[in-house]
Amino acid sequence: MGIRAVLWDIDDTLFDYARADHDGMRAHLTAEGLVDGYDSVDQALGRWKELTALHWRRFEAGGVDFQEQRRERVRDFLGEPGLSSPGADAWFERYVAHYEAAWELFPDAVPVLELLAGEYRQAVLSNSSIHNQERKLRVLGVRDRFEAVLCAAELGVAKPDAGAFHAACTTLGLAPEQVAYVGDQPDIDARGAVEAGLRGIWLDRADTGGRPELTRITDLHQLVRVLRADTRFGAPSTFG
Repeated sequence: MGIRAVLWDIDDTLFDYARADHDGMRAHLTAEGLVDGYDSVDQALGRWKELTALHWRRFEAGGVDFQEQRRERVRDFLGEPGLSSPGADAWFERYVAHYEAAWELFPDAVPVLELLAGEYRQAVLSNSSIHNQERKLRVLGVRDRFEAVLCAAELGVAKPDAGAFHAACTTLGLAPEQVAYVGDQPDIDARGAVEAGLRGIWLDRADTGGRPELTRITDLHQLVRVLRADTRFGAPSTFG
């Protein structure tokens, strides 16, 4: 039973999230007069990512809803635990405006989406929310390339839980072994997909290597060879 659909991660897979996050944070700190509060943009961004991971885990555990985890992240970042919900929301929206101004797809994203379109169905599974990712895909001009967009906030389950991958397969009406999942995180994306019965593919853009048990590519153009390769399901293939 061959691969009939490709399921995509978005951030740092199709969309250059890390660069947009860095450039957006730099512009936001400058506009908010917060530059002097950190030694560097990288230090501020590191703190922001640390808080993002912390509050996302709380959201996954059901301890807080999606909107509130964003507010708590802002309060912790600013060191203002008493900041009102409207105040936290407004700060976050100003940050988002700077972040969105830096949005770009990776150069290999559109060519590969086009190349695969005639041969494979395509959809998205993201550990975010529909509100965020639908808008992102539309602004970047690629929403119409995916027949479905599924996100953890609405599913109530997040990668690497098998339930998230299986929900996407159910939406596509395909068995897990007929679906490939492509993402930049070796454990959350590739290993999680494999353990759920899909063909998990790790996009290792930095060519960090390791993890020989995983199928690994370093550029999306290599994906076509992986999908078309006549190899035993589950056998790892590494390019680059």
